[in-house]
Amino acid sequence: MSGLLGGKVALVTGAGAGIGRASALAFAAAGARVVVADIDIAGGEETTEMIAHLGGESIFVKVDVTDASEVNALVAQAVAHFGRLDCAHNNAGVLGAIAPILESPDANFDRVMDVNLKGVWLCLKAEIRQMLTQGGGAIVNTASSAGIKGSATLPAYSASKHAVVGLTKSVALAYARDGIRVNAVCPGYVDTDLLDRLFAGEPERKESERIGTLLGRFGTPQEIAQTVVWLCSDNASLMTATALPVGTIA
Repeated sequence: MSGLLGGKVALVTGAGAGIGRASALAFAAAGARVVVADIDIAGGEETTEMIAHLGGESIFVKVDVTDASEVNALVAQAVAHFGRLDCAHNNAGVLGAIAPILESPDANFDRVMDVNLKGVWLCLKAEIRQMLTQGGGAIVNTASSAGIKGSATLPAYSASKHAVVGLTKSVALAYARDGIRVNAVCPGYVDTDLLDRLFAGEPERKESERIGTLLGRFGTPQEIAQTVVWLCSDNASLMTATALPVGTIA
């Protein structure tokens, strides 16, 4: 396949469903060879099958992004199979408990931070080590509109995504002169399983929130994925240290 990222190698975590799956498919459609990474084996393997149906090339690697040894092995396997790593989308994340802080267990905070923040931290370290040996690369981290505005019922999730924005900007500043660009996407409401969980049992509230968005609709995983692919392409060569809202809630 040829396209915007023809000849490139891209890695996507959380690629077994939702935005991550859409991102993996979009990378493949743009001509990249894709490393599909997820803790969910069935979901990840299904994504690789979908890429194959597109005529693309991919491998699946099971990974727990909270485990440094597994993350390092993921990047090593990507390079062993494809020879390099040009693009990465650090997307794996969890929503956590849906409740105000006083009703949210401390263990929920630990779990959300472990996956959403430490997972990105570990992935960045492994990816940047490899990209430094190649002379550059492009990385996109998934933050959230909740990482810009906050959320009354997702305090741990919101805190983790604010931290992802700060980490993104800090890492981008450190490695800009090494040819490594690092950005974040901050999706608003996107029509995924996580959104269904957020509004479980509250269809009227879900509809109200949909109407209240700037465009009067929820985003799609594919729309976020196209933004990620663009940020990883040479068309975004001047973009780094940016937290880009996509479909931000009004």
